[in-house]
Amino acid sequence: MSAIHPKITDILTGTFKVPAAEILPDSTMDSLEMDSLAIAEFAVIVKEKLGVDAGSDKLYKDATLADITRFIDETVGGVTTAIGEAAMSNRR
Repeated sequence: MSAIHPKITDILTGTFKVPAAEILPDSTMDSLEMDSLAIAEFAVIVKEKLGVDAGSDKLYKDATLADITRFIDETVGGVTTAIGEAAMSNRR
């Protein structure tokens, strides 16, 4: 399981009061009863806490939490890789 999933769970349970038992990899924002305003707020919180600008178009109602987690993992991984590559090129 991704290290991001517990962070998403914390956001959903803490801010949006979604019961933890409902937060499953195949859950969608719609199945968690997140409306468009809540999805936009979730996107802002993800940006603040995880540093990922995942505009609400990436967190649309039909995306599963697994899809969202994968997107954040790939984005964070891409940033980490780019930072590592820049550090290595500075050493040359």
